Amino acid sequence: MTNEIKIFSPTRVDLAGGTLDMWPLYNFVGGAKTVNVAIDVYSQVELKKTSGAEVTIESRDLGYTKTFANLDVLLASTEPQLTLYKPLLAFFKPESGFHLITASQSPVGAGLGGSSSLVISMMKAFYKFLAQPIPSSHEAVQIAHNLEAQILNTPTGTQDYYPAFSGGLNILNYTAKNIQQNIVPIGSTPLKEHFLLVYTGKAHHSGINNFEVLKSAVAKDAKVMAALNSLKDVAEKTANACLSNEWSKLPEIFEHEYKYRIQLTEHFSSPEIRQIKEISQKTGQSQVKICGAGGGGCVLIWTAPEVRSRIIKECQTQGFQILNSQPVDLASKDS
Repeated sequence: MTNEIKIFSPTRVDLAGGTLDMWPLYNFVGGAKTVNVAIDVYSQVELKKTSGAEVTIESRDLGYTKTFANLDVLLASTEPQLTLYKPLLAFFKPESGFHLITASQSPVGAGLGGSSSLVISMMKAFYKFLAQPIPSSHEAVQIAHNLEAQILNTPTGTQDYYPAFSGGLNILNYTAKNIQQNIVPIGSTPLKEHFLLVYTGKAHHSGINNFEVLKSAVAKDAKVMAALNSLKDVAEKTANACLSNEWSKLPEIFEHEYKYRIQLTEHFSSPEIRQIKEISQKTGQSQVKICGAGGGGCVLIWTAPEVRSRIIKECQTQGFQILNSQPVDLASKDS
């Protein structure tokens, strides 16, 4: 058992196929692809062994620190600050005392998969703490997906966990048989040159938007099913463009993605997102991609390098925050 562990996991920006990663939606359209990229906005976990059975939980994001006599006392607690931790601790059931510290660099409700990244960080930390082998990406994602469903009490997708676990540009293929993961190294792509992440200042709630889509799909809503099939096609084109190095096609693909996504529900967009979209399109060389389930959070602007500074200035003038972030392969900062 390791005495002190530090884990850093990247968050992600989804480029295409979001929402379709949620079971059983991808089955409704005969399988689907999701494309996302890990970014250097990290979740961080520190895990230290302590003497005796006492357990301390410290959330730097919530400003919460509390020590419990033992794990059973913690698991019996109804404090809302422990909602994120209890399913994971009940899964691992460490027998010794520990001090768990968590933090996230992602703004709250940013649409970057911050909670999923944090779950992966905690899982990796406890596997190391208990001297257990870390499973494959697919097994880890299956566990994380089920644990976060307990945390959120809502259906969850799986795409967010793969970049947190593996880093890089992830092309995920969802079939009736399994999920196939193709990881493309960031250095072989021009992603960093065109990548600009903007925070709207308004948090979103991914569970609400995606759950509304799921309910409509189960009810066989014709408009929603048509939009899901169109988004499936967009994701296929995105994956093909990435694999064939046809990056110049992405702005037009993102325009189609936006069009079909708001056909699922208008709540995927917002006044802030529409304002950022207008700023990006003034140059004629940029396009936006809503991050996560939208309605707020972050927006990716795919921009030509020569107009980048102009777009940054305009966004800041209108009160939006530029996140100094870039696509990244898996961090090597774990210890």
